Amino acid sequence: MLSLVIPIFNEEKLIDELVKRTISSIETFTLDYEVIFVDDGSEDQSPSNILSRRQLNPKIKLLSLSRNFGHQSAYTAGLEYSKGDLVAMMDGDLQDPPELLGEMYMLITKEGYDVVSGKRVARKEKNGRDFYTRFFHRFFRNIGEMKTMENSGNFSMMNREAVDALLSMKEKVRYLPGLRTFIGFKQGYVEFVRDNRFKGKPKMSINKLLLLASDAVFSFSRFPIRFCLILGSIGVLVFMGAGIYVLIAKACGFALLGWSSVLLSIYFLGSIQLVFLGILGEYVYRNYKESQNRPLYFVRKFYDDGKGK
Repeated sequence: MLSLVIPIFNEEKLIDELVKRTISSIETFTLDYEVIFVDDGSEDQSPSNILSRRQLNPKIKLLSLSRNFGHQSAYTAGLEYSKGDLVAMMDGDLQDPPELLGEMYMLITKEGYDVVSGKRVARKEKNGRDFYTRFFHRFFRNIGEMKTMENSGNFSMMNREAVDALLSMKEKVRYLPGLRTFIGFKQGYVEFVRDNRFKGKPKMSINKLLLLASDAVFSFSRFPIRFCLILGSIGVLVFMGAGIYVLIAKACGFALLGWSSVLLSIYFLGSIQLVFLGILGEYVYRNYKESQNRPLYFVRKFYDDGKGK
């Protein structure tokens, strides 16, 4: 059985096309499936549109969260409610082509892979978001500990063993592409060109993308701490040299004119300290979130067997 998890947030304009293409794609390789739409606190008619399609196909299910908990939490909720031997994740904006699900399915069932991820080799969209995303993936490839996840997002398929391993990690600050790579197992890739958004505006703003990128960096890289060490070491060397220069200048009988060098030194050291405090603050905040141990989400209703659970 295949479970497909699709988080939805205010996507009423593309629900019909999303359901049509997704179901058509899945039924080309299996008739034993469920499609779990996770409503992440939508304020439009997305839930009612999904329920209307559910009346025509009971394999379509709706997991309605009590409010907007965020993309990664919505995915986690869908994974935890899934029942399939294979579980796929796909964004609900049709930028991840559902037609590739069949190829992922074959790689797992025929080739013996445990995890198959969609690897974006190019993008049709050319805008600021595309630039930031490409920059992040190149940057993360160089500083992250997960070298094999370059240009891989949420679009993927896993067998039940891999899903259970992924769900066994209970951290509250989650970056699922990183966690999916971290679990290991036999991992494969399907290359594709990421499409333009079918309709509507992106729900992941630049600020949300930056927050997700910071979660990835602080969770899967030692670069921030090493950056502090390197910058601090450079500062020490520079001002040791400056101190030696001052001592030599005094010993030779000529004094430095003005206070510019002193002020610049103070500002430079103060800026380094503020950078250090900010980076350490990010780690403290994430440790604080983990220590709170709050649930990632709350479910309002699960439309599974014809009733709201």
